[in-house]
Amino acid sequence: MNTDILWNNFLDKIKERISPLSYDTWFKDTKLKKIDKNVAIIEVPMSLHKKHLEENYLDEIEEIFNSITGTNFTFQFKLESELLEEKINDDIIQEVRETPGVPYQSNISANLKSEYTFDNFIVGDSNRFAFTAARAVAEKPGKAYNPLFLYGKSGLGKTHLMHAIGNYILENSNKRVLYVSSEQFVNDYIYAVRNNDKNNFDRIDSFKNKYRNIDVLIIDDIQFLGTATKGQEEFFHTFNQLHDSNKQIIIASDRSVDDLKMLEDRLITRFNWGLTANITPPDFNLRVDIIKKKISHQEAAEDIPIEVIEYIANINDSDVRQLEGAITRVFAYALMMNKGIVTLDVAIDALKDKISDRSVYKNDVHRIQRIVCEYFKIDIEDLKGKKRSKDINYPRQIAIYLCRLMTNESFPKLGTYFGGRDHSTIISAYQKIEKDLKLSSQLQVVINELKSRI
Repeated sequence: MNTDILWNNFLDKIKERISPLSYDTWFKDTKLKKIDKNVAIIEVPMSLHKKHLEENYLDEIEEIFNSITGTNFTFQFKLESELLEEKINDDIIQEVRETPGVPYQSNISANLKSEYTFDNFIVGDSNRFAFTAARAVAEKPGKAYNPLFLYGKSGLGKTHLMHAIGNYILENSNKRVLYVSSEQFVNDYIYAVRNNDKNNFDRIDSFKNKYRNIDVLIIDDIQFLGTATKGQEEFFHTFNQLHDSNKQIIIASDRSVDDLKMLEDRLITRFNWGLTANITPPDFNLRVDIIKKKISHQEAAEDIPIEVIEYIANINDSDVRQLEGAITRVFAYALMMNKGIVTLDVAIDALKDKISDRSVYKNDVHRIQRIVCEYFKIDIEDLKGKKRSKDINYPRQIAIYLCRLMTNESFPKLGTYFGGRDHSTIISAYQKIEKDLKLSSQLQVVINELKSRI
């Protein structure tokens, strides 16, 4: 079956059903790479295409393709880089199979993601200690801090650091590294026990060899070990053997060691033997640096205004995954609504339903905006929007005045909080309220009331 002819036939038919713009945007640069049993592998140019095709066109793709072939296929959409990595993986696996008895250690066999390195980890005040500790362990595994226990909420970079440690060790030594989740550890143990012949201990021996005959064990999400009593016992013995042999153990959790209430005390004690390092949510400056790094591969990244980057950083303050989602949303929105040009107005429109009450309370400027809006009974969207009617514009000017008075934000920075307004507009608003206060006792009462609420 010629995949090129087949896919060209499909493209001719899908082109008849959708607009030229939709075809050029979502289908023109796709390719049918291969058919594996009943799965059709489609190469797409961007991650955005994967998501959009799956969510909006999958039914039509299946209908047309299956009518052409007379067979029911399912579809997988993959980037060129993913297909290349799969080919490399297959070649490595085949090489291992053809050379029995020869030890082989790589990112793939260690379950490590090669793209996670120390070089592309963005360091700031919230993660500097954890980064430094991770780097020390990578340079001297089994000697620096053992175990190393990383903890913090999801999406802050724990997994990135763990993979970076593993990748660094593989690149700079011949040590054997293994990265797994605690769930995988428990599943492997259960499989070994349930499938072990009473007269043949191959399964148990294989399990012990996998987890104890290594130099570095990296185990993620240790909190999930709490529901597996037998798993805890087996991990206790694995930990002891590795630690007694000066093998490095690296553990990550979404909570501190002392908050792992479901784990046995003897495990808690051992986790405290080494070094614990907390990763907290990134501050504003770190969020800006992360966004700059994430968009650096985009076309015309240098043309993206700094106020767009600061706006995204302002309204996404919890974790890196949230930032990545916001970036993807802004670029997708710009592609579909503004010919790919990213502006502050585009970012505001793209993310307007992503501004949560949680971020409002955490940021002083947002808190002042909320209180002013509640006092004047207007929507916060209007405060940041383009309406210039007196019942909106004057409260906006009061909010700007209070934000400048009660926070350390600069005039340009305040502009990003108020719909991307120019700093001269912000200065003008501040000066107007400052002048009116000298003339209006009623305004003085309003300002004092708002200050007391703030």
